[in-house]
Amino acid sequence: MFKIEKLFTMRSCYYFLIAAFMASTVYGQSSAQVNKWLKEFQPSTLSKAEQRRELEWFAKAAQPYKNLEIKVVSETITTHEYEAKTLAKAFTELTGIKVTHDLIQEGDVVEKLQSQMQSGRNLYDAYINDSDLIGTHYRYGRAVNLTDWMKGDGKDVTLPTLDVDDFIGISFTTGPDKKIYQLPDQQFANLYWFRADWFARSDLREQFRSRYGYNLGVPLNWSAYEDIAEFFTVHVKTIDGKRVYGHMDYGKKDPSLGWRFTDAWLSMAGTGDKGIPNGVPVDEWGIRIEGCRPAGSSVTRGGAANSPAAVYALTKYIDWMKKYAPPEALGMTFSEAGPIPAQGGIAQQIFWYTAFTADMTNAKAVNNADGTPKWRMAPSPHGPYWEQGMKLGYQDAGSWTLLESTPLERRKAAWLYAQFTVSKTVSLKKTVVGLTPIRDSDIRSREMTKLAPKLGGLVEFYRSPDRVRWSPTGINVPDYPKLAQLWWKNVGTATAGEKTPQQAMDALASDQDRILKRLERADLGACGPKLNKERSADYWLKRKGSPKQKLANEKPKGKTIAYNKLVANWRAGKSVID
Repeated sequence: MFKIEKLFTMRSCYYFLIAAFMASTVYGQSSAQVNKWLKEFQPSTLSKAEQRRELEWFAKAAQPYKNLEIKVVSETITTHEYEAKTLAKAFTELTGIKVTHDLIQEGDVVEKLQSQMQSGRNLYDAYINDSDLIGTHYRYGRAVNLTDWMKGDGKDVTLPTLDVDDFIGISFTTGPDKKIYQLPDQQFANLYWFRADWFARSDLREQFRSRYGYNLGVPLNWSAYEDIAEFFTVHVKTIDGKRVYGHMDYGKKDPSLGWRFTDAWLSMAGTGDKGIPNGVPVDEWGIRIEGCRPAGSSVTRGGAANSPAAVYALTKYIDWMKKYAPPEALGMTFSEAGPIPAQGGIAQQIFWYTAFTADMTNAKAVNNADGTPKWRMAPSPHGPYWEQGMKLGYQDAGSWTLLESTPLERRKAAWLYAQFTVSKTVSLKKTVVGLTPIRDSDIRSREMTKLAPKLGGLVEFYRSPDRVRWSPTGINVPDYPKLAQLWWKNVGTATAGEKTPQQAMDALASDQDRILKRLERADLGACGPKLNKERSADYWLKRKGSPKQKLANEKPKGKTIAYNKLVANWRAGKSVID
């Protein structure tokens, strides 16, 4: 018996020593990888010791999933390219989980997501898709409720230092039940862009004031934007021998035309109701909710998709493009029109995504020799139907989404990678690369203060109290994929001259109501659509809020603000939205 016990003890010690040796080897390998990647992940709001602890946590938490191969997908922008090329490699080396991070077009991401939601077949282990789908995810029950996940099945793989409250877009990914359904990965806003060097020229300022009776500056309303567009296109015409235009846009009947409108064009005009992040009860899609139930898009159901404000928004979009943009703009898609301002012939653009900031900083035609920009970004001007308390523009929040159809082991591994890409260890470096900030701590860092002079107002905007007025599509939209495709098809009939703006918006409202009715029959639960009975348009237009009656004067006097004053107000913590 003694010999047997001794042998057992010796064997136990042997296996213990082997395990200890293997653990120390793994730790040594992990430590070497941590040292390697710490150099890449600078700057950071964390100290190197804090970064090290986060990276070591990932390595340890991933041990049960080592050698597992996972696939994730996102659209193709600079931020996601950095993730796919650098962060996926870093995560694989640190954890042993092999990540394939696919980059495809945004529309294809939604198609893949929709396919997996409908079929239950696991195409990807995680998606970075726009938080515009929050109303879809909340109602269909196919997306993982992250609030419960982090306390339940995902607790052992949830980063202790994730700090959800630090995410500036977390309200965008929160459902009516106050649960988080997506984790923000990148954000960019849709702002006003202009040539600050031209706006500062004394000769142009004198000419503008003489003609319009107020100062050339950042337009606060659409009247001023229109005056400035006319000024540069019709009266200035050329600068330094080059033809210039006071407006840029795109109008080809193409799926990207839908973004031009669903990305909050109607809210800029003032179509919806007051409410942050989205109008209540009527949002920027013109969809009315009663409680949490979508109740209609048509004015006759209390919606505003074909209201006077919506028709005004479409009319101005078409008029300005035809009168003040380069002639080729009407036949361009989003991707074709995007690079045009950087070529140096555009004075201003009312609808400009800050995702283009990184590319704009490298364009010689619009930057000084020292790298500082000749351009600036500023708040979007608003239309005459807009009121204080309303959102003023769109903000894209590409966010990590897990689906219930993904096997638990793969879902946990994907969740680790998702958190890695937004952790404080890497988030500031990722922000510097892609300029799509997600954390308040990053925005207020010394590094961003240092970069601010070369970013044309991006940092000032994100530090301002006004940033909350820019938000994605909200919970009023119960099925984003089905409803979004209606916009470009209907708006395109107006840009092509096949229908009047009123006819196009009437058709859109009718089509949206048809989809809502179909979803009502499908019964999406307590917050599924339930359409209002139709009433006369006057019944709804005479009520307070949206839909709003047609204004007698849709072009009040133009109002502008000096850019330096605007920035000074922001730095003092004051709103500049009039």
